[in-house]
Amino acid sequence: MIGADALVKCLEAEGVTTVFGYPGVAICPFYNSILESDIRTILIRTEQNAAHAASGVSRMTGKPGVCAVTSGPGATNVITGIATAFADSIPLICITGQVNSELLGSDVFQEADITGAVESFVKYSYLVKDANEIPRIMKEAFHIANTGRKGPVLIDVPIDVQNAAVSKFKYPEEVSLRTYKPTVKGHIVQIKKVVKELEKARRPLICAGGGVLLSEAEGELRHFAEAHKIPVVSTMMGIGVMPTEHPQYYGMVGNNGKAYANRAMSECDLLIMVGARVADRAVNQPDLITKDKVLVHIDVDPAEIGKNAGPTIPLVGDARHIFEDLAKEEFSCRCEAWIETLEGYRRTMEKKRNPNPAYVDPAAFIVRLSEKMAEDAVYVADVGQNQIWSCGYVKVRKGKFLTSGGMGTMGYSIPAAMGAKIAAPDRQVIAVCGDGSFQMSMMELATMRQHKIPVKIIVLKNNYLGMVRQYQHFTYKDHYSVVDLSGSPDLEKLSAAFGISFLRLENMEKCDEVIDAFLKEDTSMLLECVIDPMDLV
Repeated sequence: MIGADALVKCLEAEGVTTVFGYPGVAICPFYNSILESDIRTILIRTEQNAAHAASGVSRMTGKPGVCAVTSGPGATNVITGIATAFADSIPLICITGQVNSELLGSDVFQEADITGAVESFVKYSYLVKDANEIPRIMKEAFHIANTGRKGPVLIDVPIDVQNAAVSKFKYPEEVSLRTYKPTVKGHIVQIKKVVKELEKARRPLICAGGGVLLSEAEGELRHFAEAHKIPVVSTMMGIGVMPTEHPQYYGMVGNNGKAYANRAMSECDLLIMVGARVADRAVNQPDLITKDKVLVHIDVDPAEIGKNAGPTIPLVGDARHIFEDLAKEEFSCRCEAWIETLEGYRRTMEKKRNPNPAYVDPAAFIVRLSEKMAEDAVYVADVGQNQIWSCGYVKVRKGKFLTSGGMGTMGYSIPAAMGAKIAAPDRQVIAVCGDGSFQMSMMELATMRQHKIPVKIIVLKNNYLGMVRQYQHFTYKDHYSVVDLSGSPDLEKLSAAFGISFLRLENMEKCDEVIDAFLKEDTSMLLECVIDPMDLV
């Protein structure tokens, strides 16, 4: 056995079924060894998307997705995908090939200090120097990636180490890292304090972030909220924690959130912030969530608690364990008047739109689309105006809503949707993007075709980088700069070139008919929706 064989054996031991990547000489031993395995390899068309596709797998399975690329430009190209996963705490294992160990630091062909380059964007990184260390390193990497605050781990393997003999292969059964002991159980004293404050509160509110989904605590949070009639809002990454039509769910908070959700955040007297970083898009004025209220901040990462807003009760631990413990406590909440107030806000503060009838209304389209989608469908939103329309109008029932939140990486939706579809082949998976973000990953139509991945793609086309155009509209009084997407491809011809069925919707007249045709069969399809270039989120 050589080092490359050991890498593959470790992936098999971890139950990995798919690796996304792009080979080059420095990673060829690994890709040669994986041919002897049942692990499926997917040739992605650019390395950044290998990480995005692995992210899609991770977010569907709860286990680290895996990508493998070559050295130099292969490794540097994958950085954006790694940073995207890091910002949203998505567990990934990124294997990079590297030049011969003896040549490191010589600036030879396709050498890049990738462990140094990704230092800000990984939970941990390894430069493998001894093939016999591969089993230990891989076991640690998977453990680190998928425990505590989850995130990407990079493993850089020089080609000579991949080709070196392994004297004895034994995959460790356990991991013991002296300096890495993430807290899972919440401190019972802090939990008792939360209960005492809940009994006193008259306007309690739970704000759920992506950490709730990562810890698979949706059921526990929902049960707790329902049992005590506590209203719930979410951050962008927390969409799907509650069904969006649930009577106790009041929508997404933040700059582009629901007005009544933000008002609930402002007026509550007890705020339980769980699995959220209190970052600027969700809370642009941290003082608002600490002034005249009790702030309980629950997070598995102690570094996030108090970083942007000082909590009254800090509570470190995994969200699922904490809500399981809270469910054991007996107490009552009296917040009927609060619920009635929020219902009044919901009725009167919903944003009114005045769409142009000559075009597709993206808000109404997304409502109708999500109503017709399968109950457990996966909706993957890209970044830009399409993302904000999606967050505001998608209806999530038993499905999932995936997007790039912390980094806001355009081009995320198509490769992430491919990963999600591979991980859950029986579920309907739809990628929704703008014409700008579509062109950042349209090369993956080839990957979909080659590997028979039936992802459905919707392009909300307005011939602009819509979100930036909107910013320039308000900030620079329509003085537009570098946002015109003239020269974009004919999507019907592009679809034909890749052998993908195509539909176009130009206004709302045939909306239901087109959506029905789009969703009818589980095949790849591209739907172009023509949007008013001047429409605003």
